[in-house]
Amino acid sequence: MNAERPWLRFYGSVPASIDYPQVTLYEALTATARRVPGSVAWDFLGTKATYGEFLDAVDRCAAALAAEGLRAGDRFLISMPTTPQGVIAFYAANRVGALPALIHPLSTAPEITHYLDATGARMALVLDAFFGTLAAATPRIALEKIVVARIPEYLPPLKRLGFWATKGRKIPPLPADARLRSWSALLAGANPATQAPAGKTDDAAAILFSGGTTGLPKGILLSNRNFIAEGLQAASWCGLGEKDAILAVLPLFHGFGLGVCVNAAFMAGGKSILVPQFSAEVVSRVLRKDRPNVLVGVPTLFDALTRDATLARADLSCLTACFCGADTLPRAVKERFEAMVAAGGGRVKLLEGYGLTEAVTGIMATPLTEYREGSVGIPFPDMLAKIVKPGSTEEAATGEEGEICIAGPAVMIGYLDDPEATAQALRPHADGRTWLHTGDLGKMDADGFTYFSVRLKRMIKSSGFNVYPAQVEAVIREHPAVAETCVIGVPDPAQVERVKACVVLRDRAQAGPAMQEAIIAHCRERLIKWSCPREVEFVDDLPLTRVGKVDYRELARRHAEGGAQQEKG
Repeated sequence: MNAERPWLRFYGSVPASIDYPQVTLYEALTATARRVPGSVAWDFLGTKATYGEFLDAVDRCAAALAAEGLRAGDRFLISMPTTPQGVIAFYAANRVGALPALIHPLSTAPEITHYLDATGARMALVLDAFFGTLAAATPRIALEKIVVARIPEYLPPLKRLGFWATKGRKIPPLPADARLRSWSALLAGANPATQAPAGKTDDAAAILFSGGTTGLPKGILLSNRNFIAEGLQAASWCGLGEKDAILAVLPLFHGFGLGVCVNAAFMAGGKSILVPQFSAEVVSRVLRKDRPNVLVGVPTLFDALTRDATLARADLSCLTACFCGADTLPRAVKERFEAMVAAGGGRVKLLEGYGLTEAVTGIMATPLTEYREGSVGIPFPDMLAKIVKPGSTEEAATGEEGEICIAGPAVMIGYLDDPEATAQALRPHADGRTWLHTGDLGKMDADGFTYFSVRLKRMIKSSGFNVYPAQVEAVIREHPAVAETCVIGVPDPAQVERVKACVVLRDRAQAGPAMQEAIIAHCRERLIKWSCPREVEFVDDLPLTRVGKVDYRELARRHAEGGAQQEKG
């Protein structure tokens, strides 16, 4: 048995190691397009593009962006749902040598201001429906060019009419703004081809935002090598090949959506079915009509699918691999989903995985042939994992709880312009390797299966998305009635965790439903929706630790006790 990687004996047909091409993402996509030019690369609500057509669109986009002034080394903000424009622009920026920074299209103006200041981006891509919010951002360096895309640009004629009748006519017309550029016009223009890409595999390829070590959103620098490695690893684990399709329902700004649902498919030569907005109705329709083989998502997605009546009668034998990540998978959701698939003629199991944006996304998962209760699985090919004693680099004993550390080709370059946070997260160990300290507690059994326990970093996972309490608290403190606050995550059957704010008011007499609504409304103006508290509790004071810090764990305990007492009552 391999002492360093005892989990290899559970790999089955998955290779223990993969030969990663030493190329950029654009060059890897080009290699796939040359191998399977006529195969469908993506399908967007019925509009399809072969790999040959996809690569041609990427080349035209790269030429257009370069003509508009995008240069190698520039940062390029992409604020898009999972649409062809966002995907094409991501690989086009890579060809130019620019660095795309992907954010949620529903980000608020203050959040966009933070992202623009962090990246220094001078050019952005946004959907017309969200242009107003982007334009309201006030970065230190103003945007010079704003490329505006529209959903109907890639819809079949009938769906284009349907979109206009239901949603399109509600989108306000764009104002006169010299910075605006139309996506369609840019791609239709005759621009000189860009120079051959000069990037290297270890160069930065994207900036994704996550919590880092401070709990505040910070940029994570990921390389071409990171994306190529994670994509090929995930494809080999899922058995995703040239004849297969994966449902891309997770958003582009999310490492899971970009790294697995999109890039892994393109590395393997498979098809990515792009879904711009999640709803159980839309996803169930795609499952029935397009019959993807691989489905990956968060617990709330699978939970919603089990409640969709149309899937109870559907043929689900097409599914060959289903993986759940980003949140702990409730056993009840797993059992309901597997029962639904079995009733539909499928035999696939819903298996858990583990990952983090600092390694693109998932870097370990349950093997297709071996399930262990409570485990998030074993590392992907070429990835290593171990447990160390918290606050050290010393490896913990088998079965002992400690911090999960990972090493391998998917691990990030570092945090954007933050060498201190990078040094805290990426640490050299006695074995000569640099290990990523994840900030998560867990343990590992003798066979190398990891069991996730809890996050050391303060972070809430709501519906699969990261919520950073420090960010929410900073916004709540801006409300003139608030003296102090602490934000915690509390269990929720639909969201896994929901955001709760414990608030001390300057005037206790103002406590009540009206003030609760005022604080929540204040947050909605400044934060993306799932970062906003769903519940506000007014308290006389906040508990403190022995060193005088607010004890958020004690508040979580009190909430749990209160819920238990209500159940007894």
